[in-house]
Amino acid sequence: MEVLRPTLINIGGRIYRKNTVQEAAYQNEEEEEDFYRESVQCADEPCDDFVIEETERGFQCSINLPSQLFKYIIGKKAETKRNLESETRTSISIPRQGMEGDIVITGQNRNGVISARTRIELLAETIRKKQPFTHFLSFALNHPEIQDRFLQFKEEVLSKCSKDHGIESSIFQNPAKLHLTIGTLVLLNENEVTEACQLLHSCKEEFLEKIAAGKPMEVEVSGIEYMNDDPAMVDVLYAKVQVKDGSERLQLIADRLMQRFVGSGLMLKDWDRVKLHATVMNTLFRRDPLAEGRSIISSGKPGQRERESFDARNVLKFSVLAHKEWSSARYPLCFIHMFL
Repeated sequence: MEVLRPTLINIGGRIYRKNTVQEAAYQNEEEEEDFYRESVQCADEPCDDFVIEETERGFQCSINLPSQLFKYIIGKKAETKRNLESETRTSISIPRQGMEGDIVITGQNRNGVISARTRIELLAETIRKKQPFTHFLSFALNHPEIQDRFLQFKEEVLSKCSKDHGIESSIFQNPAKLHLTIGTLVLLNENEVTEACQLLHSCKEEFLEKIAAGKPMEVEVSGIEYMNDDPAMVDVLYAKVQVKDGSERLQLIADRLMQRFVGSGLMLKDWDRVKLHATVMNTLFRRDPLAEGRSIISSGKPGQRERESFDARNVLKFSVLAHKEWSSARYPLCFIHMFL
């Protein structure tokens, strides 16, 4: 780890350093459930960003987390919970399996309660990063002209390139789901979905309408690019998207949205800027038709399926010759959605 440049994690607007934890592995412990040793640790410094209630027996605070995370905080044979309690000298009460509710921490020492809460929050953040994303924030490219031109592109590719390795109808995007992805989200309960929707609404009021100036933007969808170094072994082809007047309005809106959602802790930051692109072919669709709504630049999460690449060389040549056929259309800003 780079000592002078440690990894930083944003949780609820507070920034924590991520330090490497080296401990001996426990025997017979399942790797996928061993999140505690991978979590971050931080100094037991008092923090006033959450409420610590003083009681007759000491101090107490509550943490609201999705019930899906409880089993990881408890750990295999309750070992993670015992370690947290022992190291912070607190008692941690977690709702039973299948029940929603707050995790309650009690202890005689205020700093111990703060330390336990902070460690649970950081552990939850580590676990959340390992979960497959459930939603993504995007601009819908559902203008009829764009969809029609995409279908023409698909028909031409299948008629001229169907003999090329890996090219078949199933790897094309559903035209009704063409979109520009801003970022991915892991929303584990209805409260988090509501929070994300409220944040999106506030972004609309704070800056989106101002940048758009109340006018739709005309975007140009033209040209095809691929996401690796070998055009003979491609997993994703995407169409380049830009505002036709050459302005940065769409890019600015996408970047501001990404920054707000990352700052809230609802979205992980994968890139410094949003890459405006519309996925048109993706080998994930070959195995998982539901992946139509999840076509983004890979976030690098573990556990991704193996993919059968396709030969895109002729598709790329064809797209250059057919460049004029890949269209532009007026794009209303109101088409901003959260998708499952």
